[in-house]
This record gives sequence, structure tokens and C-alpha cells, in this order.
Amino acid sequence: MKKMAIKTAEAAGTAAKLERARQLLEAGDPSLEALANNVGLSASHLQRSFTARFGLSPAQYLAQRKLGALRVALREGDDVSGALYDAGYGSPSRVYEDGAARLGMTPARYRAGGEGEHIRWSIVDTALGKALVATTTRGICMVELGHDDTLLERSLHLEFPRADLERVDAGRDEFLAPRVRAVADMLAGKTAHVDLDLLGTAFQKRVWETLMRIPRGEIRSYAAVAADIGQPRGARAIANACAHNRVAILVPCHRVVRGDGSLGGYRWGLPLKQDLLSREQEAA
Repeated sequence: MKKMAIKTAEAAGTAAKLERARQLLEAGDPSLEALANNVGLSASHLQRSFTARFGLSPAQYLAQRKLGALRVALREGDDVSGALYDAGYGSPSRVYEDGAARLGMTPARYRAGGEGEHIRWSIVDTALGKALVATTTRGICMVELGHDDTLLERSLHLEFPRADLERVDAGRDEFLAPRVRAVADMLAGKTAHVDLDLLGTAFQKRVWETLMRIPRGEIRSYAAVAADIGQPRGARAIANACAHNRVAILVPCHRVVRGDGSLGGYRWGLPLKQDLLSREQEAA
């Protein structure tokens, strides 16, 4: 009993130190060594325990915090240079090395709501109902499912309010037509391939890429996906990344369920998630 009490106290003490480390990362840009010294843990212990508790390493947590601050500043209209430095990037080159790829476009274009990005899109009827399919020159950036053309278009405009959004006839546009056909095939359960332009944080992209390796007809728990990417206690972060997936079916977040086998959440509704899983398991 005494040993259990000691272990409980040690765990509580470590939890308090990890929370202190998180607060320091929110307030500044400390190195791992400086962070470890401040909270009284070894660097290796801090790295391991912080990742287990928060689903991200200290460096990843700091990178996401900085990127989040940059997103807010750019969206609020701050000039790019000022936003970079206010977010904690020491030089413009650092954001292009670390942040720009995660924004999916340059900071200037992100601030402008995607201004400068040319996105072709169309709404088509598929085996799963209406689908808005949008693509940049790099690949499919959105597959949104729904029943109302207006709501589908609104979703695209909310994501890219100042991009050059070109609605085209999916049956006639030489660029979009083959991509829409491939998406429609995949929504019907057929095998096809399209290039994707996944716009998200580095962590989200790791999750989405892991989901795309789950074979059709199989499922994984949020905890199992977290373990696959080396963050065994990051199940909640995995669920959050799934919720932010904008590319329905092609990034198969429907194949991720809770540890007890229940469905969990799904952006496009639990009935569709259950239907998709049933179809895939029957076809497997």
C-alpha cells in the first residue's frame, strides 16, 4: 500500500512538471535541455513523458503553437513579416522550412485566404450522394459530402475565401474530369488513384497518411493509430486529426473506431460511417 502511495505521488509530481513544461512552451521558445532543467527532469525523461501525455514531443508542440499563432495573425491581416516574428520564427527562412509546408501554401497566400491559389471544383452525383471535388495543381484538396449544393459550396469558400475558385463542368474540363471520375470510383468502392494535396499540420498529415495505409475492410482503434505513429497515448490527438480531414473516403478516417469497437465520431455522420464499414467488410 505504501509503495502504491509513493508511485501515485511520483506520478502526480511528474504530471505537474509536464504541465509546467507545456506552459513554458506556450510562453516562449525553450530548448529541450532548458525546458528539462526548468522542470527538474532529464531531457530524455521529459521527451518521453511529454510525448506520452500530450501526443506530441516538446518540439512538435512548440512548432504547432507557433504555427497556430502565425495562422491567427495572418488571418487577422497582420503583415507577413510582423506575423512571422510575432509567432516566434527567428527569420523568414524558418517559416518556409518549418511552417509554410504545413500551411499548404505560402504565408502570404494563407493570410489572404488562399489568394493566388487556383482551385478547380465541381459538384457531382456519386454512389454516396452529392460530392464537391476540389483540386489544386498538386492534387485533390477537398472531397466534401452532402445533400445541398449551396452548403457544399459554402464549405469550400469558408476554407479558401480568397482563392481563385473556378467551378467547371466535370464532364468537359480536361484537368478536373479524370480526377472527378477517379474520386467517384473510389466513393463507389472501386480501386482508383488520385494525387492528394493534404493541407494540414505536419502531425495531421502523418495521421492521414497512416490512415491511407489501413487496408479496405479493416479497422483500427484511435489508440492503435497513435501507436503506429509512435505516440501511444495520443488517441485524442488522432481523433482530432480525423475530425479535420477534408478529403472524405480517400483519406479513410471512417476506418478508425474507439477501442471498445464503438464508432466514435465521423464528420459526415455515423450512419454513413457504419454503412461504409459494412460495405468494405462484405467486399473484403
